[in-house]
Amino acid sequence: MSGGNIELVIGIVIGVLALPIAFFVLRGVTMEVEDEEAVLVTSFGRLVRTFKEPGLHVYLGKALPWTKHTRVSLRRDFRHFKNVHVNDERGTTVIVDLWLEFRVVDPARAIFSVADWNRSLTNLVAHAATSILGSREFRQILNDRTELGTLLQNDISHETTRWGIEIENVFIRNVSLLPEVSRQMFETIAARLERAKAHVDEVGRLQVAQLEADTSMRVADLVAEAKGQYPEAVGRALAEVKKKPTIFKAYNELYDLSLMRPHRTVTFRGFGEGELRAADAAMVVPQGESPAAGPNGGPIPHLPALPARPDIELKR
Repeated sequence: MSGGNIELVIGIVIGVLALPIAFFVLRGVTMEVEDEEAVLVTSFGRLVRTFKEPGLHVYLGKALPWTKHTRVSLRRDFRHFKNVHVNDERGTTVIVDLWLEFRVVDPARAIFSVADWNRSLTNLVAHAATSILGSREFRQILNDRTELGTLLQNDISHETTRWGIEIENVFIRNVSLLPEVSRQMFETIAARLERAKAHVDEVGRLQVAQLEADTSMRVADLVAEAKGQYPEAVGRALAEVKKKPTIFKAYNELYDLSLMRPHRTVTFRGFGEGELRAADAAMVVPQGESPAAGPNGGPIPHLPALPARPDIELKR
């Protein structure tokens, strides 16, 4: 093998061996930063540099053994706090779930200003829920969850700003009560419904009684008015009867007979046998009136005169 070929082979071997070495050297002096991420570089525990721009950054001090780097996510994150127990304004134990959305805006504060911001955030949320929801009644917590979520967000953000954390949204979910409290509340509601039903029944009974009293009063007024019109109607009837003296005289005779024994009834039983038939009596013409015309236009023949004394009977 010639000397040129040997040099070529040695160069290839050196190049192949140099690639991994160059790769490891490059990794030792560069920082790879992803999108929505920050890299904190510390030396002897002291923050010396922060990388936030995504890409590959050269930092020669990374190769030193006392240099460390910490990656902090800047993406939106969330925490779900389940079964947070608070007492409302009346002392009723209310169980709520809180949904918290936040983002790290200052990675240096999030790492160095608080030892464990996750645990601190849990305690802070519990304290804020107790202070804000504890001044509301259970009904207000149910109805004003959006407004209360905004109040919780403002209260929590006041503290987390010092930690470099921004609270974006706080939602109140799954508001419930303890089982024994729920049972007592249902019994209370049932008692209120029963009392309201009794009140409605009583009001209805009073209204019906008032309506019956008003109706009775109106009927009594109408009956009194009708009784007041009865003598007037009798007077008009007597005035009409007076126009026919024969009928008026017969009426007076019957009225006089009824006064003899007022407790008895005066009835007319008809004429005696052989005196006058009912059909003939119907065609009798009273005194002072002209006879009706017959079938051929002539007058009807005169009928026998009525007896001077009507056959009457006083009947009990």
